[in-house]
Amino acid sequence: MSDTIIIDDLLTPRLNDMQKAALAFGDANPIALTEQAILDAARHQTGLHDFGADDFRERLNILLDEWNGDPAMTQIWRLTLLGYATRYAANRLLIHDTLQRHPEIHDEQIDRPIIIAGLPRSGTTHLVNLIAADTRLQALPLWESYEPVPLPGEGLLPDGTDPRYQRCADAWERSQQISPVIAAMHPMNPDHIHEELELMGPDFASYNFEWIGRVPGWRDHYYATDQTPHYEYMKTVLKLLQWRNGKKRWVLKCPQHLEQLGVLKSVFPDAVVAITHRDPVAVIQSAVTMQAYSARMQRTEVDAPWLIAYWTDRVEHLLRACVADRAVWPADQSIDVPFHEFMADDVAMVGKIFARAQLPMTDRAHAEIAAHMAAHQRGKEGRMVYNLERDFGVKPDVLRERFRFYFDAFPVKAEVH
Repeated sequence: MSDTIIIDDLLTPRLNDMQKAALAFGDANPIALTEQAILDAARHQTGLHDFGADDFRERLNILLDEWNGDPAMTQIWRLTLLGYATRYAANRLLIHDTLQRHPEIHDEQIDRPIIIAGLPRSGTTHLVNLIAADTRLQALPLWESYEPVPLPGEGLLPDGTDPRYQRCADAWERSQQISPVIAAMHPMNPDHIHEELELMGPDFASYNFEWIGRVPGWRDHYYATDQTPHYEYMKTVLKLLQWRNGKKRWVLKCPQHLEQLGVLKSVFPDAVVAITHRDPVAVIQSAVTMQAYSARMQRTEVDAPWLIAYWTDRVEHLLRACVADRAVWPADQSIDVPFHEFMADDVAMVGKIFARAQLPMTDRAHAEIAAHMAAHQRGKEGRMVYNLERDFGVKPDVLRERFRFYFDAFPVKAEVH
């Protein structure tokens, strides 16, 4: 792949053969997105029937109303969302079954986790993967976040691979074939450290659903609802994973935490939080470009004005909440991570976070982080070239004025002009 990637068909896609075939397959196989279809599929997949508390059904139906009320959604994306929802429902069954059989899981303690919060596209992924390279810590790889509990009776494959890992690897391979530049935008290989909001999925919660569908009604429900129960659910799944994998200190990351700092403090009171800060115009530019590229498979048209309006508003909400609630986390339990400082010397920034977390930076940790960096060189899949004004009709410096409150609060440097 070329070092530089310019998407010159962002708003008027030229589909490749794989994309055309996928869209045609969806059109030939329309499906019903209903609660019964999803829950029946989950029961069939797992052989289990007890979902635990029923409150998730209301949230599932809010999502279904949004998805079914979107006439521009492609049939292949409806099929994809059916797969997402079924996986979440199946995971809910498996998690509840495990907790019923092993109530001692609730006694596990999640001690002093290191939690990264910050805007999407602000370096959180690179930061968590660097820290997770330290084997004194445990993190959440993508494959395990997608299926935290094995299917009943399912053993390892003949070569010793966990079938959950293989399913994730196969899905990543298909994704790369259908959307060739996605690896440069947002790598999703099985070992990639993922966001713990994936563990809220079985509770049908989190802002993640905003990234995979046009769901303003879901956003409004999320805004209006205390997220504490869903953070508690996520913490319980972390306990389950710790019970199975062994106790190590966790490193976690999720952009949603930026607007839930108070909830995060109540659920993880002894955590150390690292908050990344980046020019929101650069964040929006990256996010809407990724969303517009994804739209060629998800929607019958690429609606650039809607994307820029929605995600500008969404980023503003995240940042206003961060500015308002930053003081919830005391100085000895938190650190701000300016993007320009992190990019200038990422290992030094990890050292500062370790110091705040009272975790010594040992020679072994240095070596493990260096080995990770050597194996995962930034930009090896190519570097995206963005153009907010060309693709979305927005002047970066004009857009930045909307975020003056954020620049006044934190040492953020403007990147895009």
